[in-house]
This record gives sequence, structure tokens and C-alpha cells, in this order.
Amino acid sequence: MKAEGFYAINNEFLMNGPKGFQEYKMLENDIMFVRMDFPGVPEDSVSVTLEPSKKLVTVSADAPRVHRHDSSHRKYLMITGLVCSCCEISGFTYQMAHGVLRLHLSKTNIVDPLLPSCNSFLGDLRGCHCPHRLPYNRNPYDSSLTGPVLMPHPNVCEGAAMAYESKQIQNGGLYVRLDMPGVPKDNFNVSVSRGRVKVTGQASAVSHDSDGRFYSGDVAMLSAPVDVPSRRIKTIIKNGCIRLIIPTV
Repeated sequence: MKAEGFYAINNEFLMNGPKGFQEYKMLENDIMFVRMDFPGVPEDSVSVTLEPSKKLVTVSADAPRVHRHDSSHRKYLMITGLVCSCCEISGFTYQMAHGVLRLHLSKTNIVDPLLPSCNSFLGDLRGCHCPHRLPYNRNPYDSSLTGPVLMPHPNVCEGAAMAYESKQIQNGGLYVRLDMPGVPKDNFNVSVSRGRVKVTGQASAVSHDSDGRFYSGDVAMLSAPVDVPSRRIKTIIKNGCIRLIIPTV
């Protein structure tokens, strides 16, 4: 819906804060932190598994089709792991909230247990050769994560991979689905001014996120440049996604 240019290649409505679908950070005590955006995924629909090699962690998640106008359900798959030969993953904890998974991985030195683990880090090892796949990037403020072309979510293996979809519905109204991972349901706002439907959302920093995130933008245009009470727009807010059913005017 936005005319030209945007803030982040993963979401044109992300105005500020960490960019990219994932964020990696090395913490103290040999703990590695990963933020993964899985918009639409309920808290109980994610699975994290440490592979027998103790080198890889597989993350799978399911986002159901919430509304009949959703183009599809979504399935996510992410395999991340160590790129060294001297360490192994010794444990993990994770939290899923508002469409964001935050994973903490601990690692130990298996060559010499008396030594700390090495400085190697995680990589995205899913093995996808899709031409749209994003390079592994630990800096969520890297300039390469901003650009004129939106990218599909690299970890979607089934279903809609883009953060925004809209469609005309039979009664002449408009249906919009917009991903705003990290935003709680009470931090969304919908307004209509001169026919422009605007959505904003505020996501606070959680755990070791580099910062909070702010989303904002016009997501639809009415058929006439009029002001409409936002209560006339039906909103469905779940798991870091907002869905709008916008009536005709």
C-alpha cells in the first residue's frame, strides 16, 4: 500500500527498531540469543529440537488460517547451529510471544572442557537455495536490511511469505492482513482520515532484543476520501498479526 520506499526489506511498515527476520547476539557465559519473527504463530504452536549431534537446533512453527479470507495457513522452518568443530550446544530455553520466538542457547567446549567455548557463532543452516533467501546477518541495523524491494520470509516453507496481503471481498469491502511481530494486541491502533486507513503498532524490547520496534503506515484506501469511524472496521488481532475487514463507504 505504501507508495515508494520503506524502512526495512522484511516489512515496509517497520518504521524504526531492529530490522530483519532474525537477530543474533552473543551474551555472557557462552549463551547465544536469537530472535526469530514467526508472525501468526500461537504460543503453543512452536517446537524447538536439539539434534543428536548437538550442533544443530531445528525450529518449526505453525500459523493457522485465522480468517476465511487469509490466503493460506503458514508453516515455518529454521535450522540454526554452530559453525565450529570444538563446541556443542549444551542446552536451550525459549519463549514465544506475539509472533516472536526468543531462543537462548548455551554451548560448551568439548575439546577441552576446562576452557571456555570458542568465539564461533550461529548460522542459518536451513539449506534453502531460494534466490530470495537473506544472507546470515548479525547486525539488525545493517544498511543491507533496508531497500526498495520487499523480501519474502526466508523461513516460510508453506503458505504466504509476505508481511502484507489484501483482497477485495464479495460485498465490495476490503480484507487486509498485516504482520507486526512483537506487537501485543493492546498496542495496535487503527484510524481513518480522508479515506486512508492507517495502522500503527508498538513492540517493546523483550529479553535481549536490541530495541523495541515501531510500525506505522497506510494499509488501504477507501473508495472515497472521507473520514470513517474506526469502529466500523472490524479488527482481528492475534499473535503479531492484525487483520482488518474494511466496509464500503
